[in-house]
Amino acid sequence: MISNRQQVTDRILTAKVKKDLKWSQVADAVGQSKEWTTAACLGQMTFTKQQAEIVGELFDLDDEAVAWLQIAPYKGSLPTAVPTDPLIYRLYELVNVYGTTIKELIHEEFGDGIMSAIDFSMDIQREEDPKGDRVNMVMSGKFLPYKMY
Repeated sequence: MISNRQQVTDRILTAKVKKDLKWSQVADAVGQSKEWTTAACLGQMTFTKQQAEIVGELFDLDDEAVAWLQIAPYKGSLPTAVPTDPLIYRLYELVNVYGTTIKELIHEEFGDGIMSAIDFSMDIQREEDPKGDRVNMVMSGKFLPYKMY
């Protein structure tokens, strides 16, 4: 019996390693981007019934696990306020150092509002560089202005 979404995520990660699957392969089967599909497999997005069934087949999940994939999850995957994983910490550091700059430039360009994490897309690619390959990360979110009332 499954009591939370993390148990399904653990099953997915175990099967991914066992089957030597890449997230891009899962995304191709699901029909979504590798970024969204990975987030969904890690418990941060909700699969449709059809998508959940595909994921269930890929990872040999039972019907109960497939049902959990279709439930809106509790968002937020970090276990601590300040992340301890070095890669995630560097993203935290990036926002800590450049967050006010990003905020200021968005406000200057768009006005008072936020960038949506709901109407959002992300693309992560390897960028070859003779000094060492780089991570190219593009995030695109709809601008949502604060309303006056």
